[in-house]
Amino acid sequence: MKKIISLLVVVLLITSMMLVGCEQKTTEKQDVRLVEVTHSIFYAPQYVAIEKRFFDKQNLAIELTNGGGADKCMAALVSGEADVAFMGPEASIYVYLQGREDHAVNFAQLTQRDGSFIVGREKDNNFTIDKLKGKTILGGRKGGMPLMALEYVLKQNNMTPGVDLEVRTDVQFDMMAGAFASGEADYTTLFEPLASTFEQQGNGYVLESVGELAGYIPYTCYSSLGSYIEENPEIVQGFANALYEGMSWVEEHTAMEVAEAILPQFADSDVEFIAEIVQTYKDLDTWNPDLVLGEDGYNRLIDIMITAGEIEEDAPYEEIQTPDFALKAKENYKK
Repeated sequence: MKKIISLLVVVLLITSMMLVGCEQKTTEKQDVRLVEVTHSIFYAPQYVAIEKRFFDKQNLAIELTNGGGADKCMAALVSGEADVAFMGPEASIYVYLQGREDHAVNFAQLTQRDGSFIVGREKDNNFTIDKLKGKTILGGRKGGMPLMALEYVLKQNNMTPGVDLEVRTDVQFDMMAGAFASGEADYTTLFEPLASTFEQQGNGYVLESVGELAGYIPYTCYSSLGSYIEENPEIVQGFANALYEGMSWVEEHTAMEVAEAILPQFADSDVEFIAEIVQTYKDLDTWNPDLVLGEDGYNRLIDIMITAGEIEEDAPYEEIQTPDFALKAKENYKK
């Protein structure tokens, strides 16, 4: 009888250890180093996914850092300092055309318009884009989406940079606000919450949305090196699942509810201030609800880049973008 009891105890112990082991295995989180091009309310769905713990549901632990520009985000990705880079998809095209074998591949598109605003030194309720003629504006880094979107808008309005106005490209993306505040240029472009903060502080006035003027552009995407995606498809899928849930949550909730959710990401701002900006982005149809960068959008991006003189040839869609993870995320969300 004692032998039977002892045997049962051993069996129970082994079973308990196996269950604990299984539990640890299923709940162990995978670290994902995410570098973002800038920290902005423009990316509200991402912060909702973080703060609502949607990434945790996918067993992912996100380590978020601010890259301060797409060029720096791409540098972090190719150097192995980041697993996922959140930036303009143009960066992936540049790297591919440079001949890098293990190039960046975009797997989810978060925004579908430019999120920056033209900021001037004087309030102007009747501002029109032609008022930039003869003036100087800080446009951002040469080859970056903010500058190309701005130049696209200018050319659509029959203004040529360097002829009708000066578009400065010598100020780094993360230095533009400080440069403008110190007195450089007549206008600048800024993302939120910087643009509205400038207005609150009396350093400038928000005059126009570049995104509204430019229309649809596949503006910011998530990308990883092809090798990382091949080796970690479950992580990439989990990442896309969390993003899709964050996007859906933003679509289904009010601007105030979104503001309350992402407030920890912008601790220096008050919730009403954030809510106003979220509503502005909602009204502009800023976010891409299905996370898919389709071929039509991709071809529009290529046209903008060629028009800007940044590339002379395109890169195959299937080399730069995979829609599979975003499409699967939508299916998973509906289950």
